[in-house]
Amino acid sequence: MTVSTVAKKVENRYLNRELSWLQFNARVLQEGEDPTVPLIERLRFLGIFSNNLDEFFKVRYATIKRIVEAGKGGRSELGGISATELLEEITQTVIKQQAHSLRILGDIQKELEKENIFIIDETQISDTQCTFISDYFIRKVSPALMTIMISELEEFPELKDSAAYLAVRMKMRENGDNGNGNGNGVNYALIEIPRIIERFVVLPEEDGKQYIILLDDLIRSQMGNIFNIFDYESISAHMIKITRDAELDIDSDLSRSFLEKISKSVAMRSHGDPVRFVYDKSIDQETLQFIMDKMGIETTDSVIPGGRYHNRRDYMKFPSLGRKDLMYSSVEPLPVPGLSLQGRLLRKIAQRDYLLYAPYQTFAYVVKFLREVALDPKVQSIKITIYRLAEVSHIASSLINAAKNGKEVTVQIELQARFDEAANIRYAELMQEEGVKLIFGVTGLKVHCKACVVERLEGQKIRRYSFVSTGNFNESTARIYTDYTLFTSNNKIGKEITKVFDFFEVNYRIKKYNHLLVSPHYTRNALYQLIDAEIENHKQGLPSGIKFKMNSLSDFKMIDKLYDASRAGVKVQLIVRGICCLIPGVEGMSENIEVISVVDKFLEHPRLYIFENAGTPKYYISSADLMGRNLDNRVEISCPIYNEEIQQELLDTFAISWNDNVKARVISEKQDNVYRRNDLESTRSQFKLYEYYKEKLKNFVEH
Repeated sequence: MTVSTVAKKVENRYLNRELSWLQFNARVLQEGEDPTVPLIERLRFLGIFSNNLDEFFKVRYATIKRIVEAGKGGRSELGGISATELLEEITQTVIKQQAHSLRILGDIQKELEKENIFIIDETQISDTQCTFISDYFIRKVSPALMTIMISELEEFPELKDSAAYLAVRMKMRENGDNGNGNGNGVNYALIEIPRIIERFVVLPEEDGKQYIILLDDLIRSQMGNIFNIFDYESISAHMIKITRDAELDIDSDLSRSFLEKISKSVAMRSHGDPVRFVYDKSIDQETLQFIMDKMGIETTDSVIPGGRYHNRRDYMKFPSLGRKDLMYSSVEPLPVPGLSLQGRLLRKIAQRDYLLYAPYQTFAYVVKFLREVALDPKVQSIKITIYRLAEVSHIASSLINAAKNGKEVTVQIELQARFDEAANIRYAELMQEEGVKLIFGVTGLKVHCKACVVERLEGQKIRRYSFVSTGNFNESTARIYTDYTLFTSNNKIGKEITKVFDFFEVNYRIKKYNHLLVSPHYTRNALYQLIDAEIENHKQGLPSGIKFKMNSLSDFKMIDKLYDASRAGVKVQLIVRGICCLIPGVEGMSENIEVISVVDKFLEHPRLYIFENAGTPKYYISSADLMGRNLDNRVEISCPIYNEEIQQELLDTFAISWNDNVKARVISEKQDNVYRRNDLESTRSQFKLYEYYKEKLKNFVEH
């Protein structure tokens, strides 16, 4: 049995988590290959693919590498494959995907040329462009350039995580001066591609044609200027990149605050152990071996031959060039029927619950809610969880505004939100200075729930207004992540959100909840009970069924419970964007389970759990995926939906996604990402959802 076969199945029950994630990233790559996707968007999907891969190696590959280095097999944690086998399988899969992505890039560039857009290299520069490039290099690039001569260095410089470098080889002339008195031979240098300069340099138009040169090639064109003190016979430059372990190492110094520890740990991340080395496959063997020897690349590192350019994540920011016809048309987020951004939100929310589904509807309601309560003289306190903040956060400024107005503002901020630590630290320090009370989570648990509760004095009583979301309170990501947010004045929900905040501060007391499902204490067992109820209902001949939408499904025990439901005859429909370790459609185990994944213009991000419940369905929106970490090692909230109109809305939106036959892929044991196709009316769910909400707005009648 090959490693691949072993990796994909464990007793024919589960797919390996890491390999399943790589298949998700392959679905992203499919968007780059899809000729129906606008050309510039296709380039940006290649950037997303590359960025995803960088994060995967920093986190997941690094974790598996640590298992190997600790001398552990890791079979049980990794789903039946040894860590060593898995590292090899990942490397081979990534090599194939990288090669595929390069072919796609080449195809896109040919298509761009048909649109009179040319991405040129240093060998294709015209005389006019040469003048522009020389001036651009002198003014902008040269002052930012870091060039290190490495031939004579006793200690090889530590390369920055995910930075791109040009490895330069100079063949010196015989008896010439190589600049350091060594005469002939070979000299090696490293040039760091500056991150502070845009990767794509737009050149002047010529004859109605648009030209772009990558910063890497612009630098290659200036080798004579950079190394003019050396008497070389020939010079070459090939790109290399190192990816480092991104695990935070938090020290135990009791005299330092948690904020200080995280700040130091983030700063040290750039010195993590290397886990992946990518190089231009056209580099000469002598240069490659010299660099690998100097860097001490080990057998447990993933060494991947790539193309001429690395850090293709930069394609996420490929310039639009004024070509709106080559991008998705921008769609204006819609208002929520019955809620005006000009009026008083709390007055409306006092009367009924509202659901916001971004980005189809505008996220501005969340900011408006916080701005309103910051000014409301009857509002006494605001409590909110924060996981990932925008670079410029109106959420944070609203909370500071509230504190300045004398409100008691409590913010649970997760400083260990991976790759967003720096932004969170910056805002945490700012909020602390302005009198906001900060809570830094619970020892051993990440706080991943997304909730806010406001206490307002109405007459002689406190009334609670809340919002609970499946996604982060982040204005930037709300434009591209799909997420549900519930606004409610249900006092029972508000009280239980307050209990969660009490747990943050006194976490040796486990609270009890009658409405919310809260991790790590209750979510797993509550979901088990809800699934068991569906099994029992089916046995009794009552209506049964399970509909889940989530980002990831990897918890083996939860998968076993869904297998139990399938064997009992319960129909299970799963929409899983990313990792899915469950194998659907296996007779005697999962023949009643279907799984699809939708990858399209927006990033599918909501978690929605629907149980048929004998004809009176139960609905939950949640911050929790069905992964071990979300169920057992994080604070998560799954919030019930009681409003019947919103329940119907959730059912409608699930159905639209489930009926997608344009951008849905079928998840199967084969892991081949086949598009779901059928004879039904063409349904591209993300586009159809926008039309659904337009129609809902048009037909809205105030009660």
